[in-house]
Amino acid sequence: MSAPLASAARVAALYDIHANLPALEAVIADVRRAGADAVVVGGDVVPGPMPRESMELLHGLDLPVAFIRGNGDREVLARMRGIETGTVPPAFRPVIGWTAAQLDADHESRLAAWPETLRVSIDGIGCVLFCHATPRNDTEIFTASTADERLAPGFAGVDAAVVVCGHTHMPFDRRVGGVRIVNAGSVGMPFGDPGAYWLLLGPGIDLRRTEYDLDAAAERIRHSPYPQAEAFASGNVLQPPSAAAMIESFGRVELR
Repeated sequence: MSAPLASAARVAALYDIHANLPALEAVIADVRRAGADAVVVGGDVVPGPMPRESMELLHGLDLPVAFIRGNGDREVLARMRGIETGTVPPAFRPVIGWTAAQLDADHESRLAAWPETLRVSIDGIGCVLFCHATPRNDTEIFTASTADERLAPGFAGVDAAVVVCGHTHMPFDRRVGGVRIVNAGSVGMPFGDPGAYWLLLGPGIDLRRTEYDLDAAAERIRHSPYPQAEAFASGNVLQPPSAAAMIESFGRVELR
């Protein structure tokens, strides 16, 4: 159930689902086994192969669920409103348009209500700031290899013990100045070893990886009407890009 969330004992952070419903289903089962009493969804629920089903699963959970909006969600929302932002690379525009066409007015109102950031007080940790990419915006890129001196200005004014982010689809846990920065990884579209990555907070901070039936998931995706179904199944589920390759690629555009 979607609800305001100010404090919780044990929070599961699910980022960058990208409408990979089989991965999301497997993670939700692990979230329940872990005893989480709330969920924060950190953006980029869509676009992806099964957007409507992923939205409905999350909004139907019998746990408090709070959302923040990612850049993918923002672009889909704009397209639903008939706006072409011009910021989506041409190769991904058909995906944004297809995803927008799968969603209805109720989904639009939900996407529009998601904030850019969220603060939650979590037992054993204190104040946690959830953002999609950085506290400044939803598109800035940084990784575990980004130099502290480049990263520090974007986190200098943060008044939270921990910042949880996503966007680059690779989990890490690092400190910059007095701030602990944790990337939750990607549930549905990881870079690195296959699987579904997420984060459990309270009373500690635990990066999690859920294994699921990749072959079965790939077949479900291939049988979806998603316009890039085969590429997603083979290149994001079965054999994702390596973390090393993506860190090198992201290094050319970090913090721009």
